[in-house]
Amino acid sequence: MNDGCSHLDRIADVAPSSSGCEDCLQIGGRWVHLRVCMTCGHVGCCDSSPNRHATAHFRSAGHPIIQSYEPGEEWWYCYVDDLAFEVDGAPSFSHP
Repeated sequence: MNDGCSHLDRIADVAPSSSGCEDCLQIGGRWVHLRVCMTCGHVGCCDSSPNRHATAHFRSAGHPIIQSYEPGEEWWYCYVDDLAFEVDGAPSFSHP
């Protein structure tokens, strides 16, 4: 685990809520990359996407940590600490 993130206690055993950005799917939007909230499993789109739903979820729900939902990527990010890191032995997700 990474010692620099002070929000690791907010990580839960989550399952991704969708195979695409939940919010974009509801509004007919598009995304570039996907992220999974590690507190509740919400799938949102990245900040390179037009609607930036992963960050919007952080701002509204206050859930600090996301994991990449992209194939071959295992990094995590804490919004509050502005820190990217990897978690040894953690399950990695990737969308279909």
